[in-house]
Amino acid sequence: MKKFITYTLFAVIVLTSCSKFLDEKPDKKMAVPKTLEHANLLLNDYTTLNTVYPTFGEIAADDYFVSTDSWNALSDQDEKEVYLWSDQSIIGITQWQNPYKAIYQANQVLEILNKMEDISDPVKFRQLESEACFFRAFALHQLAVVFAPPFRSMTATQDLGLPIRLSPDLDYPSSRSTLFETYHQIIQDYKNAITGLRNTKPPLGRPSKAAAYAGIARTYLDIADYSNAFKYADSALQLNNFLINFNDVPASSAMPFARFNDEVLFPASTFLAGPLGTFFSRVDSNLYLSYGSQDLRKERFYQKSEDGHYSFKGSYDGSESGIFVGITTSEIYLIRAEAAVRTNNIQHGLSDLNHLLKNRWATGTFSEITESDPERLLKIVLNERRKELVFRGRRWADLKRLNQEARFEKTLVRRIADKKYTLLPNSNPYAILIPKIVIDLTGIPQNIR
Repeated sequence: MKKFITYTLFAVIVLTSCSKFLDEKPDKKMAVPKTLEHANLLLNDYTTLNTVYPTFGEIAADDYFVSTDSWNALSDQDEKEVYLWSDQSIIGITQWQNPYKAIYQANQVLEILNKMEDISDPVKFRQLESEACFFRAFALHQLAVVFAPPFRSMTATQDLGLPIRLSPDLDYPSSRSTLFETYHQIIQDYKNAITGLRNTKPPLGRPSKAAAYAGIARTYLDIADYSNAFKYADSALQLNNFLINFNDVPASSAMPFARFNDEVLFPASTFLAGPLGTFFSRVDSNLYLSYGSQDLRKERFYQKSEDGHYSFKGSYDGSESGIFVGITTSEIYLIRAEAAVRTNNIQHGLSDLNHLLKNRWATGTFSEITESDPERLLKIVLNERRKELVFRGRRWADLKRLNQEARFEKTLVRRIADKKYTLLPNSNPYAILIPKIVIDLTGIPQNIR
C-alpha cells in the first residue's frame, strides 16, 4: 500500500511534465527518449525548468504589505494564510509539485545519459549532464528555502530537510532527508555541473559555468559558510562581472528591465505573483525611504500607486505574471561583498559595494563608501543587499539566516482589519507547511508547529 501511495503522489507530481517533451521532439512516434538530442530537447523545456518556482517564501517576507481590502480580494486561500504566517494546512500542491517536476525532468535527462552505450559526442554528453545537475540543484534549493527550517550548523544533521529524488523512477518511497543532506546534495549537484558547463553565454534559459559557481555561492551564503561563499562568488565574477548602468535604463518604462538582460546569469521565475503582484502589493515605506535621492533604483524599481504607496515594477523577468528568482551578477557582487567583510577582507568588500552602487546612482552623484569598521560596514552591505534584491525571492532566506544572529533579529508584523499578526525570529513558521496531500499520501513528517 505504501508503495502504491508513493507511486500515486509522484505520478501526480511529475507525469504532466512529460507532455512538454512532445512540444519539440522531431519524431512524433518516438516513445522513449534515448539520444543526446532527446536529452537536449528535455532541457529546452523552459516552462517546466525555469518558471515553476514557489512564491510562499517571498509572500511571507517583509518587503511589502497588502491592505485589508486587497487581502480579502485574494483568490488563493493558501496565499492568504501564508501572508499571515498561519498554522492552517496548505491545500494546494502546486508550489511543492512544480519544482519536483523540474527535478524529475532533470533526472530523466540523467537517466537517458546513464543508459547510453555509444557516446558519439563526449563534450555534448558532459554538457547535458552538467545542465541537468544544475537544474536539479536549483530546484531543490528553491524548495529548501521555502519548506525547510533555517540551517543551523549545530543541528543540521538532526533537523528535517526535504525528500531528495535522484532518479525518475516513481516506484520507490520518498522520505525526508536531514537538512545537512539536503544542502549537501544541492552543493554537490552544483559542483558536478561546473566541469561541463559553457564558459560562454549559453542558449536562453540554460545555465553557464558562471551560473553554477553563483548557485554554489548563493547556497553557501544561506548556510552561513562565508569563506566558501566568497570563493565561489569570486569564481563566478571572474567569468562574468557585467553590471547594468541604471543611467541607461528608462525610468518611465512600466517594465524597465528586459528578460535575459546581460546581468542575468540564470533566468528563473515563479509561475504567478499572487499578492506580490502590482495590483495587491505595496512596498514597505521604510524600505522605499531607505534609498538615497539620487539612487536610480527608486524610479527603476518602483511606481507610485493611486493610494499614495509604491508598488514594484523592476522585475528582471520582464513580466508581471510572476517574480524573478534567478541569479544575477549584482547578487553575486553582494554575496562577495558580505562574505569579504565577514572574513575580514574589508577593502574587497568596499570595492565590490562601491562598484555596484556606482552603477545604481545618477552619474556624478555617488560618493564612495569609506567605512572601515567591520560591524558598521556589514550593516551597510546588508541594507544594500535588501534594496538591490527586493522581490527576487531572496528576502525569506536572508531572514532565516540573519535571525540567527542576535544583532540582526527581526520580528515581523502584519495588520489585517483590526488584528495584528507577528512572526518571531527563529520561530517554526519559517519553514512553510508542506501541502497536506503530500503528508497524507506519503506519511512524511510535517514541519513543526
